Amino acid sequence: MGSNGKILVTGAGGFIGSHLAEELVRQNYKVKAFVLYNSFNSWGWLDNADKAVTDNMEIICGDVRDPFCVNDAVKGCDAVMHLAALIAIPYSYMAPASYVDTNITGTLNILSAAKKSGVEKVIHTSTSEVYGSAMFVPITEDHPLQGQSPYSATKIGADQLALSYYRSFNTPVTIIRPFNTYGPRQSARAVIPTIITQVLSGKKNIKLGHLTPTRDFSYVEDTVNGFIAAARSETCNGEVINLGTGFEISIKDIVEMILRLMGSDMKIETERQRTRPEKSEVNRLCSDNTKAKRLLDWEPAFSNRKGLEKGLEKTIEWFSKKKNISGYKTGIYNI
Repeated sequence: MGSNGKILVTGAGGFIGSHLAEELVRQNYKVKAFVLYNSFNSWGWLDNADKAVTDNMEIICGDVRDPFCVNDAVKGCDAVMHLAALIAIPYSYMAPASYVDTNITGTLNILSAAKKSGVEKVIHTSTSEVYGSAMFVPITEDHPLQGQSPYSATKIGADQLALSYYRSFNTPVTIIRPFNTYGPRQSARAVIPTIITQVLSGKKNIKLGHLTPTRDFSYVEDTVNGFIAAARSETCNGEVINLGTGFEISIKDIVEMILRLMGSDMKIETERQRTRPEKSEVNRLCSDNTKAKRLLDWEPAFSNRKGLEKGLEKTIEWFSKKKNISGYKTGIYNI
């Protein structure tokens, strides 16, 4: 797809979606930013974006669960980047039906509207959580899928729906599967922001869940660049593509790295409500990004331990600004 195409970004008010929508505008794409309707007329993180950027977007409010709303949003677009989803794993234990409605039915609505409108490209967002605990590392796209939480089960369902539209109707779908993306604007339900915000709150101990699982952390700029590379590629329809660094680190080690970067000597305290049920915990994630390099000519700029530290420094700097941290309730456990 050319750089002058019109792209619908669902979930544009969220963490990755807002960064992606902004970068697309900077790269001269025409962006229709789809944000969740609410009575406050809030555009999520786009409320905090550079006005010069948002003035060059068409921002619409709606809900991916509504097919009429989605059909109207997709009309006139050359591509769809579908990021809208419910993503918090602990909340999926409490409200699994909401995850089916948003993640599966919402994706079905996007695919059906894209088929009807004849868009050139659909980029569907998956997650490394669909792999469950790694059976082998690095994890390739051929790794078995394991629904170890209601969240991951709905994402597996959404991924398979997307692939079925490619196989059944030749809908030009690409599935991008980010590993653990982090950076400015991420919700405090995620481990890196919850560590940083607890340090900034000045408490004695950091409260966390299990410390032994390993993760492959990707800085948000790398994830955004992967999405844009997929939109431009003419060779990735029908493909599932991992976006990860190939560097894994335990939660305990990431805490110690952040504490060192922030000059803190806080102690770690395991809190039961923050731990997943034993068979639901994903114990190890580490990406094989060979396919992304081959099909998208994509490589992470924030790779290995040095790259992770660089990304963490940028993330800590953002959270350390009073205007940014003011929207986070650091004293409350965010599921």
